Amino acid sequence: MRDAADLVTRRRLLEFGAGGLGLTLGGLWRAQAASPVVERSPIRACILVFLYGGPSQLETFDPKPHAPAEVRGPFQPIATSAPGVRIAEHLPKLARLMHRSALVRTMSHTARLHDSAAIHALTGRPLDGTDRELFAPQPQTFPCYGSAVARLRPGRPTDVPFASLPFAFRNVVEVPCQGAGFLGSAYDPVRIEVDPATRQYRADFFTPAVGIGTERFRGRRRLLDAMRPPTPGPDGLGPVYDRAYRLLDSEALRRALDLSGEPARVRDRYGFGPGPAAVGEGGGGLNGAEMGYAREMRGQNFLLARRLVEAGVPFVNVTDCRQQGQNWDAHFNGGNQHKTHLLPLFDQGLSALIEDLDDRGLLGSTLVVVTGEFGRTPRINTSAGRDHWPDCYSVMLAGGGVVGGAVYGRSDRLAAYPAADPVTPGDLAATIFWRFGLDPAAEIVDPAGRPHRLATGEPLHRLFGG
Repeated sequence: MRDAADLVTRRRLLEFGAGGLGLTLGGLWRAQAASPVVERSPIRACILVFLYGGPSQLETFDPKPHAPAEVRGPFQPIATSAPGVRIAEHLPKLARLMHRSALVRTMSHTARLHDSAAIHALTGRPLDGTDRELFAPQPQTFPCYGSAVARLRPGRPTDVPFASLPFAFRNVVEVPCQGAGFLGSAYDPVRIEVDPATRQYRADFFTPAVGIGTERFRGRRRLLDAMRPPTPGPDGLGPVYDRAYRLLDSEALRRALDLSGEPARVRDRYGFGPGPAAVGEGGGGLNGAEMGYAREMRGQNFLLARRLVEAGVPFVNVTDCRQQGQNWDAHFNGGNQHKTHLLPLFDQGLSALIEDLDDRGLLGSTLVVVTGEFGRTPRINTSAGRDHWPDCYSVMLAGGGVVGGAVYGRSDRLAAYPAADPVTPGDLAATIFWRFGLDPAAEIVDPAGRPHRLATGEPLHRLFGG
C-alpha cells in the first residue's frame, strides 16, 4: 500500500542522500521551501511502544562507528532503505522499512531513575521536580498520552478509546504514568492481560458474575438508567457507567482479543515462540516457564495492537518486555543481551506490525511511536553494560504521515548530548496530540480548577512535511 510517506519520491530521496547525509531535515526543509507543503489529515490511531528499561541508542538507532571502542560497542552500522541513514546491525528487518519511518536522535531530559524518567517520557511532564524511584503507591497527576486523547479526541465515543497491553509496568510499585491522572478514571486504559498457561488474552470485565445472565444484566441496566439524574453533576458516575456498558457490549473488542483466527504464518511472522534467552536472565523471581511466556508474547502483543486498531481503538500502549526479569535495562553484558534477546524479537515484532499496517491500508492513518524512558551511557561500564542516560537518546516513529527516512536532530560524536535540535518529551507529547488534530496549547483543568496546557512542548511539524 502507498501512504503519505510515498509523496517523497525516489528522486528526492536520492537528492537528500547526496554526500552520505541521508534524508536529513536540513535537506528536506530546503526542498520544502521550493515545493508545496503536503497537508496531513489527522491520524485515526496511535500505537505507543514503550521499551521499559531504556535501550542503548548506540546499539539501536544512533551507532557511532568512528567513536572509541569503549563508546561504539561491538555492533556495526548497516545501511537502510533510506539513503544515508544507518542503524545497528541487529535490526535488519527495521532497516528495510526505514523509508516508512523517521528517527529522532536528540530526545533529552534530566531524570536518571526509571520511575521519574518513565513519568516524564509517558506524560510529557517531569515528576514534581524530583528524580527518584517510588517505593509506595502514588496517585498519578498528569494524564498519559492515551488518556488525554481518550478525553479530548473529537468524534463520537468509541467502545474502547484507550487500551493497555501486557505488560503494565512496575519498578517497585506500579509507576503512575499509565492512566488518566486528574482527568478521572473514566479515561483510564482498558487493561488487557494474558493468561500465562493458555497464552490467551483476556479482559476481566468480559466475565459475568455467577448467576448474572443476559436478561438479568439488561434489567439491572434499565434500573440504573431509571435512577440516574437527568443532568449528572461534574463528579457523577454517569460516564463511568456508560463506558462500562459499552465495554460489556463490545463484540469488536471481544473478537480482537481472540488471536486464534489469525493464520499461523501471521502469528509466526510477528514471533510466536519462546525465542532465545539472554545470558543471566531469570532475575526478579521468575521461573523458566514465566520467562518463556514473557518472551513468547512480545511479538503477539504487536499483533494484538494491530487487531485493536482495526477494531477502532484510537490509542494502544504496548510495553515491550516484562519488567520482572529480562528487559532493556542492560547494566551488564549489554552487547550480548541486545544481540541475543532484546533486539531480535523487537526487530521481528515491530517490523511485522509496520508491514502489516501498511498492507492493510492502515499505516498512513496510524502513528507508531517507539521510545524508552531514557538511553544508555556513551561509555561501556566495567560490567560490559551501559547505565542510565537521559541526556540524549533515540525515538522511532513510523506511519501516521511521517516523511519516510527523515532524521530529526544530530547527537555529538559520542551520542552523549544533542549537537543540534534537542527534543523533549513535551515536544513528543505535542506531536502526538497535534497529529490527532488536537491543539497542544489547549487547556485541561485539574480538580482544583487550575488550567494546564495540554502539552508543554511544540510539535515536530517538519517530520511530517509541514
